[in-house]
Amino acid sequence: MIDTERLNLRPLTVDDAPFYLRLVNEPSFLENIGDKGVRDLDGARSALLAGPIEMQVRLGYSLWMVTRKEDGACIGMCGLIRRDTLPGTDIGYAYLPEFWGRGYAWEAASAAMAYGRDIVGLPFLLGIVSPANIASSALLKKLGMHYVERLATEKNTDLYRIEFPPRHK
Repeated sequence: MIDTERLNLRPLTVDDAPFYLRLVNEPSFLENIGDKGVRDLDGARSALLAGPIEMQVRLGYSLWMVTRKEDGACIGMCGLIRRDTLPGTDIGYAYLPEFWGRGYAWEAASAAMAYGRDIVGLPFLLGIVSPANIASSALLKKLGMHYVERLATEKNTDLYRIEFPPRHK
């Protein structure tokens, strides 16, 4: 669906359940994003169907699987998410730790942001991050987002935002 120099981003499917199960139970995911309560393949399939797959059908965007072109390895998820708790669409991402530090998160997030701006026509994009997640905060800033405020949730969350120029018809 989206190609970058080194990566492909595509909609998630129920066949991605083994990968999803592993990713959402990584210690870094649990610490920085939260416990999704997914403990087995059936739970992973259900979470995918009710989450990214349903959102993709309804909105035309969601979290997408990120794979490496060189070997097809599934390395993480990145995409656009519409949450009831936020006043707009946000960018989300999570990667397996063995793929950190190679620029993949920035490459995929840049492509997802361009999709939101150019294809979906979003007027702005949000980013949310745990204040302790320095790497994720740095990525949002590198994407051109600016800190807005700390949200009062059960776990403090920092809100970032970027405005896109108006589209000309």
